[in-house]
Amino acid sequence: MPQNADKVIDHEMLFREPEYQQLFATKKEFEFNHADVKIDEIRNWTKTPEYKEKNFAREALTVNPAKACQPLGAVYVANGFAKTMSFVHGSQGCVAYYRSHFSRHFKEPTSCVSSSMTEDAAVFGGLNNMVDGLANTYNLYKPDMIAVSTTCMAEVIGDDLNAFIKTAKEKGSVPAAFDVPFAHTPAFVGSHVTGYDNALLGVLQHFWDGKSGTAPALERKPNDSINFIGGFDGFVVGNMKEVRRIFDLFGADVTILCDPSEVWNTPTDGEFRMYEGGTTKEEVERALNAKATIVFQEYCCEKTAKYIAEKGQEVVLLNAPVGVAGTDEFIMAISRLTGKPVPAQLEKERGQLIDAMADSQAHLHGKKYALYGDPDQMIGYTQFLLELGAEPTHVLATNGNDDWAAKVQKVLDASPFGAGGKVYPKRDLWHLRSLLFTEPVDFLIGNTYAKYLERDTGVPLIRLVFPIFDRHHYHRYPTWGYEGALRLLTMFLDEFFETLDANTIIPGKTDYSYDIIR
Repeated sequence: MPQNADKVIDHEMLFREPEYQQLFATKKEFEFNHADVKIDEIRNWTKTPEYKEKNFAREALTVNPAKACQPLGAVYVANGFAKTMSFVHGSQGCVAYYRSHFSRHFKEPTSCVSSSMTEDAAVFGGLNNMVDGLANTYNLYKPDMIAVSTTCMAEVIGDDLNAFIKTAKEKGSVPAAFDVPFAHTPAFVGSHVTGYDNALLGVLQHFWDGKSGTAPALERKPNDSINFIGGFDGFVVGNMKEVRRIFDLFGADVTILCDPSEVWNTPTDGEFRMYEGGTTKEEVERALNAKATIVFQEYCCEKTAKYIAEKGQEVVLLNAPVGVAGTDEFIMAISRLTGKPVPAQLEKERGQLIDAMADSQAHLHGKKYALYGDPDQMIGYTQFLLELGAEPTHVLATNGNDDWAAKVQKVLDASPFGAGGKVYPKRDLWHLRSLLFTEPVDFLIGNTYAKYLERDTGVPLIRLVFPIFDRHHYHRYPTWGYEGALRLLTMFLDEFFETLDANTIIPGKTDYSYDIIR
């Protein structure tokens, strides 16, 4: 083989060596001996309107859904609370997936433990796994709180978390007064945003409603503070900084409920931080007294928002607003709730964003976009694209429902640039592939998995959806606020100009538009 210690060849070039090419050819002949002509025939057929009709008619099969499972959202929530260890009651393999998913996106270690259920637990129940697992977690990692969620295995056999945790405390796994909030998060229904909602609700109920009957329920004593819930957000490192900055400019008394931005942004200074930042237990208890809670992602926090409203707070529901109008809505909500005028700094940033949009909108005007992701995020991006004069043509959310689709359609119908737009709830990326071939667009907004759609269809990809594995540090920059909108605008323009350059790069043939000045 050509690889040796004296000359290490990177994988990009290594597998082009003759020895590997022969291995691939032999493997193909052995495993997949179909004629290239037949393969091309079927591939081309899958690009046709006829195939699209069959594709959209399927009911019992999902191909590459644009969502993850509930426990992933629960692990996200656990990382948003101070010195809290996420404990997933289920198999070790599932938990390895959650850890790796976040670590690959944020390029930071993500702590999470498992009850390591195997075949015997699937038959007899996972109580013993819970008893031993909580004891090990408490003694090895010394958290201040353990947040428990579940996987498919525990849910299918019907393990009762509340009863199991109480039994584990009786057996001395953790002290009786130790905080172990929990949520049932079956991975076979809902998505990661459902898991986020269930887990956050579990934490609030634990502290506000008497810690599973082991303490008196808290009594609400209203004050003038405000709570903020960001929802599941792959850009949380950059966005939470921006949100805190905006509240600070108002001088607002704010409590961020679930803030994992610091644990996924620890420095390299010789000290390993298993826990960093996050909402403290004292802040969670204090949050009950707030006059209002701003929920940045309505569809990500449906149960939590309803619960908070039942406690007597005003709940302001937003849909991941970005751009000018979206950020205006967020800013004006803070102004109204605090009784303070909009800070001059934010007015200036708004004007700077509008100036940047005016400088560049001619390039994006009339360009067609396909986009997919979580429901709230798609509403926010759709609104901003319309502000830029772009045309959101296909808007897809595998975890979006009919109510969400109606809301997106209303946004599209309110703008002349949304006239040709269509909304696709409960659809997957194989549906989107058919749309990109039969109703082409200029650009695609999605996550790392869309790079295969980009290669297959030739539609340039803008990575703005979790997870992003194949690019680094996007999560460190905000997408919320006026500053975040400027970042999004720049990303849209960069992809436009890169595509224009790629299409006009051949000297003497297409380089008539290979310009220095754009």
